[in-house]
Amino acid sequence: MPVEIDAVDKKIINELIKNAKIPLRKLAVIAGVSFVTVLNRIKRLEKEKVIMGYEARICYRELGYDIYVLIELMIGKGKLLELQRKIARNSNVCSVYDTTGQYDATIIAKFKTTKLMDAFLKKIQKYDFVERTNTKLILNVVKEGHIILH
Repeated sequence: MPVEIDAVDKKIINELIKNAKIPLRKLAVIAGVSFVTVLNRIKRLEKEKVIMGYEARICYRELGYDIYVLIELMIGKGKLLELQRKIARNSNVCSVYDTTGQYDATIIAKFKTTKLMDAFLKKIQKYDFVERTNTKLILNVVKEGHIILH
C-alpha cells in the first residue's frame, strides 16, 4: 500500500530532489511550514522509506566514463534473481531491472573504454543460465534522474 503524502510532503520531496543539501530553514519557507514541521516530515518520510538516502549527482562523462550501455538479458528459468544480484555487484553497473517482453532483465552500465565494456559483456555471457544478451550503446543522455511529484 502506498505511503500517504500531502502537498507539503510533495514540496519537501521535490525540493530535496533538486538539491539534497538545501538548508532546512530555506526548505521550510518554500514549503510554507515551520522548520520543526519540515524536520518531522523528513524524519517520517525517511522512516517510511520514501526518502531512502541522499546522494551527489555525478557527471560520469566528465570523469572519463564515455561508454554507456543498456544490456538486455534472457535468463534461464529459476536463476533470474541470483544472476541479477551477481551482476549488480559489478562496480560499473548502475541499474538492474526485471523486465517484461523478450528479455528478462535490463542492465545499465558505464565504462571508461570499449575494452572494459567488452570484457564485462564476455564475462556475463559466460554465466550459467544466461541464454542471450542484447547490447545497446547509449549515444546521448537526454534525461536521467528523478521525476517530480504532482
